[in-house]
Amino acid sequence: MSGAEPVVRVAGPGDVPAVCRFGEEHVPPHYTPLIGAEAAAAQVRDWWDEPSIGAAVAEGLVVVAEAGGQLLGVAQRGWFAGHHVVWKLYVHPDHRSQGLGSRLLDAVIRQLPDDAQRLRIEHFAANERAGAFYERVGFAVERIEPSPTGDPALAVVWRARRLDLQGGDQV
Repeated sequence: MSGAEPVVRVAGPGDVPAVCRFGEEHVPPHYTPLIGAEAAAAQVRDWWDEPSIGAAVAEGLVVVAEAGGQLLGVAQRGWFAGHHVVWKLYVHPDHRSQGLGSRLLDAVIRQLPDDAQRLRIEHFAANERAGAFYERVGFAVERIEPSPTGDPALAVVWRARRLDLQGGDQV
């Protein structure tokens, strides 16, 4: 990996293949030990394909971190049930614990409308590392949805973070 300082920016159409590859390369090794190979493969198949990523990029919903032409992280926001939601927040394993997750999250927050009051995020219960990060950056648990499979590892933890009315953070 490059030693250049990572840049966080809005993804463009030319980034779609790299974002898809990032998901294909990093989601299965991260999630397989947590939720199993089948569920990890489903994450890539359902959420990291070119039509899904391409549509999100076209809407300006994806931000990336890159250095030296290498993709180091991805974040994607969206809207669900009347709420602003972060759907993806991933950092390359070699670049974790260096502030990139926070920088990606800050970039997503800056994209929100000025009147946004809350931002939500979800993760699998088994993803304790993500849960700890989200807790550190101000996301509190709102609810836990049991998995239809009954597997507690696949329960979805929904968290929320309050934002001030000017679009900045409220800690």
